[in-house]
Amino acid sequence: MILTRTEIDKEVASGAIIIRPYTQQQLNPNSYNYRLGPMLREVHPEASLGDEKASAPAIAISSAGARLDPGKVYLGHTAEVIGSQRYVVSLMGRSSVGRLGLYLQLSADLGNLGDAHQWTLELTCVQPVIIYPDMLIGQVTFWQPKGELIHYTGPYTKYSEPTGNLRLSKGQTK
Repeated sequence: MILTRTEIDKEVASGAIIIRPYTQQQLNPNSYNYRLGPMLREVHPEASLGDEKASAPAIAISSAGARLDPGKVYLGHTAEVIGSQRYVVSLMGRSSVGRLGLYLQLSADLGNLGDAHQWTLELTCVQPVIIYPDMLIGQVTFWQPKGELIHYTGPYTKYSEPTGNLRLSKGQTK
């Protein structure tokens, strides 16, 4: 079951959902608009899974913006710290951004139960697009799971800037 605007607001107030900073103006009927954080990485075109050097060093996005070019994958991050021990998050792009030809989270939109953090975002575009720090870029939904709650304890919750592949041990899946 997806949470509505009223329920998201109530659960943020109770502490069951963490969104920092939080403003009611970013609430939608069943989601919350998140902003783009100030850092960006470009993923190398011939990267392989588990390659720690698969992405370039993070750079700050200037107030004048950063141009994204087609045929490349970029890693950004949410400006907000988002998460919940009780609800599963799903991050996606906003339709207004998609209409510019910029796509977010095409392969990894489903988050895990667990700690709140700034989420790494996958960005790709079909035409050149300029992005800006703190722009409204996506939306997050909150889903109530059914069954035993198992919290994610993997390495990706430790990072607050765009994070690429982390080396996986042989046979390790997460």
